[in-house]
Amino acid sequence: MNNTQTKQRLEFQDIRELYSGGCKTQSDFKIGLEYERLPVRASSGEAVDYYSEFGICNFLRAFAKSENWDYITDDYNIIGLKQGHDTITLEPGCQIEFSLEPQKNICALQNRIEELNKAMMPIVNKMGIKLLNYGVSPLSTHKNINLIPKKRYEIMARYLWGILSDVMMRETAGIQGAFDFYDEDDAVRKFNIASKLTPFITAMFANSPIRGGVETGYKSFRALSWLNTDNERCGFCNKLQEDYSFDDYINYVMETPMIFINREDGPVRINGKLNFKEFMLSGYEGFEPTIEDYMLQANLCFPEVRLRNFLEIRNHDCGGKNTPYAILAIYKGILYNSDAMDEVEELFAGYKYSDFAELRYNVPKSALNSKFCRHYVKDFAREILYIAEKSLISQNCGDEKYLDYIKEFTLNGITPADVIIRNWYGSWHKNIKKLIDYTAS
Repeated sequence: MNNTQTKQRLEFQDIRELYSGGCKTQSDFKIGLEYERLPVRASSGEAVDYYSEFGICNFLRAFAKSENWDYITDDYNIIGLKQGHDTITLEPGCQIEFSLEPQKNICALQNRIEELNKAMMPIVNKMGIKLLNYGVSPLSTHKNINLIPKKRYEIMARYLWGILSDVMMRETAGIQGAFDFYDEDDAVRKFNIASKLTPFITAMFANSPIRGGVETGYKSFRALSWLNTDNERCGFCNKLQEDYSFDDYINYVMETPMIFINREDGPVRINGKLNFKEFMLSGYEGFEPTIEDYMLQANLCFPEVRLRNFLEIRNHDCGGKNTPYAILAIYKGILYNSDAMDEVEELFAGYKYSDFAELRYNVPKSALNSKFCRHYVKDFAREILYIAEKSLISQNCGDEKYLDYIKEFTLNGITPADVIIRNWYGSWHKNIKKLIDYTAS
């Protein structure tokens, strides 16, 4: 028999407060980072599994013992580590993700990443593992990559539709940035600007052309995988309406089919039989909605920009060691300066939602050489960098230095993927070991 809930019934206002509670004064704005990498065997380039002697579970055990981190578990299986506000967690195919406590400046995040890398390197070297700064598994494909033992991932893998959903879950690694807002209008403005920017930034940092040991014809195979994963919960969640609101975003989450809810006895699978609005109205098999159910539902939606009590900007390939900081610098320069946001809005004035939606489908293949209406993405990318750099200089924070890495590519009209493709057919002679060494540096 199912346990019915005795708590006060969940109301829309309870949900709304999750978002309005994130409003901060500008002096309290911070930057967050989630940074995923691909663990592969140094000897072969194959993806590292979870269970083996030199697998990811034992890596987590060794790191926790060495650095005094606590375990994060799921049914007694180790699925991550935590220390204070920092976590090291596993994505479905054993991808390792750093999630750091938000900081005022990018340099503080960089320092923390470098500390973690320094502590981690002796362990991965001893275990024969290389951590790649790359967007998709270069050799092993999803058919050879088992899910980690986390109930949520098993349920998601069975439910998510789309011909590349398994690729997205098991093979890809990305970088996400988090940014604050001071009120609802500011949140919506930043949400729209960030949504319009994402296909351009995805193009600039494209870094996943080799998959399964072959060149795919796509500069960001990772971005392609997201295009082919459950379109009910991925992509742009609005049509870039200027009058968007917290209520509109909540309705988007509530109208998306539910996958499961968690209860004390374990997950209750719903598998798209109803959405959260219907759950709010009539419950499900004796279960009534809780705020935790809504939070899970929101986390199982994967738009390009996700609204929480901050903005989470999601669709960037993992890349070279300075990639995370360059991505954060672009968004910080634009989203934390009203004049810079004005300039970006002017840059995109006159373009329709359909223009951005079409661009999102073109970028995985052609990146900076994609056309945005009559113009090349590379021309917009240079202007975006100029706006971001000018803003960061005016902020007098020193973070403009982090743009140097991507400027070397963008100002020359190329992406990290273009360099890999050139080397792949050139001095590497299609040798996967060369790609592994290059992306592990």
